[in-house]
Amino acid sequence: MEISAHGTQQWIRSALSRMGYGEAVIEQLIEPQLCLTVRIPVMMDNGAIRIFTGYRVQHHNAVGPTKGGIRFHPDVNLASIIREAMIMTIKCGLAGVPFGGAKGGIACDPRELSFRELERLSRGYVRAISQIVGPTKDIPAPDGLSNSRIMAWMADEYSRLRECDARSFITGKPAVLGGIADRERLLFHSVLLLLEESIRDAGLSLTGARIIIRGFGELGAYLAAEIHRKGGVVIGLSDRYGALYEEGGLDIETLLDRRDSFGTVTRLFHTRLAHDEICDKPHDVFVGATSTPALGEEGAAHLSGRLVFEAVPGGVHLSAYRVLLQRGVTVVPGILSSLGSVFLSYFEWVQNKEGYRWSKEQLESRLQERMIKAYRRLQDVVRTGESDPLLAAAMVGLRPAAEAIRIRGLL
Repeated sequence: MEISAHGTQQWIRSALSRMGYGEAVIEQLIEPQLCLTVRIPVMMDNGAIRIFTGYRVQHHNAVGPTKGGIRFHPDVNLASIIREAMIMTIKCGLAGVPFGGAKGGIACDPRELSFRELERLSRGYVRAISQIVGPTKDIPAPDGLSNSRIMAWMADEYSRLRECDARSFITGKPAVLGGIADRERLLFHSVLLLLEESIRDAGLSLTGARIIIRGFGELGAYLAAEIHRKGGVVIGLSDRYGALYEEGGLDIETLLDRRDSFGTVTRLFHTRLAHDEICDKPHDVFVGATSTPALGEEGAAHLSGRLVFEAVPGGVHLSAYRVLLQRGVTVVPGILSSLGSVFLSYFEWVQNKEGYRWSKEQLESRLQERMIKAYRRLQDVVRTGESDPLLAAAMVGLRPAAEAIRIRGLL
């Protein structure tokens, strides 16, 4: 599911209207409170000065400080950042954490920058936005092509500006600087937890379940390996070049071993299928673990399984989403399966503020508890029959902000 900026506003309006909120509340939540555009001069390694454009958008802070990632990508623009900030408010509400939504970004391709150029750009961005962010104002995190190293530079620059150790200013840092160790594995694990819970809810057992996975990147490969280890049968998978299918189950261990660093393996086989061809094959669960390509309308019309699990936002196209709902197929939306990053950022922020570090077992236990609770909150609304999972997610996610606005008298 990928929603445009205008579509996000309509989504928010529909959810708030369905819950009975009036225009005064709706108007405060269909536009962000603050949009900052900055110009960042960076000295390149050849001595030239290049100007980069960056953004930071804060949707609404009625619940608490805002929270959201910083995207480094050539396609970053203000409209996309606004859309992501609004969706982040829904994610935080769905997760039940005391944050509003925010988002930031820099229009650049970090793969074309040297190590030092990237550091100068990262530090320059923090200097440009330093007055509107902070542990009790707005907490950034990695997103897109940014990473823990970039977060470390940003944390260091903010600490220099404030002349104190401000580790709780940003999350997604390396473990040695207060971040969460093994963050990527925990993110993948959170998706697996939700997949297992939704399979049980569909009246199935992971053991013996016939599963198709679209996408064989880091997440798709992790899910395939864990499903195979737990007794599930991966009968189909695809990457950007095509799909593989085996009625009795694919040889996942061999495919994982032959998978290249770009998450592709199908080019090694002469008998690969088109992406939508495996949708016709008998299966129980379809997992959308990539947005390129997403499950489209044609593929959705031929799926025979009873559950579609959108492992990443954008894994199921909006038109396909409507087809699935019309056919009575259960859909778990990507906005729910992507909550692992929200929880881990919240855990890191709490630990940094307390000066305390939880054990690996405590983190996994808390993550599982939070993911399942968020799933149950969504399912409670869906089962009333008054809304589909997508609208229900917005209703659950927006209620904390809408109630905070109403009770605080911000009208």
